Amino acid sequence: MIHDMQPEFIKGEYQEATLELYGGIRRRVLYNESEIPYPDGKLIVSTTDPEGIITHVNQSFVDMSGYTEAELIGAPHSILRHPDMPSAAFKDLWDTVNRGDKWQGFVKNLRKDGAYYWVKATVIPNVRQGKVVGYTSVRRKPSRTKVEESIKLYSAMIQQERA
Repeated sequence: MIHDMQPEFIKGEYQEATLELYGGIRRRVLYNESEIPYPDGKLIVSTTDPEGIITHVNQSFVDMSGYTEAELIGAPHSILRHPDMPSAAFKDLWDTVNRGDKWQGFVKNLRKDGAYYWVKATVIPNVRQGKVVGYTSVRRKPSRTKVEESIKLYSAMIQQERA
């Protein structure tokens, strides 16, 4: 289940956006300009079912997202979707993993408190007896150079999406 974000959880001044998520879901998000640095030496790991519903998270995921494990389990992975991420990036992710291939990319994630953090994400289909039964996502600290490149690219992609 995914809910609109609530102002009482947001730190400081914030902006509001409504996102169109996979499956026709609309979500109101509240976000600010606070970046949380990705900690050195940590991996964020999660698994989802074939529809992208979270089935497992590690403690690093809980710590970085600001959500509790109970809030994450059963929620769509898009609970982390930041409005600065172009929809084309997620279309590419889904097209790639639905073919049974590994996807890698740089993602700006939205925390429960409205702040954000960048990750280098790898998503791998979990295949059993020839059928995709879910996905495993492993995120690590991205280089600052790749983050800066992604900011420029994603900004241009969002402008194209809105044109």
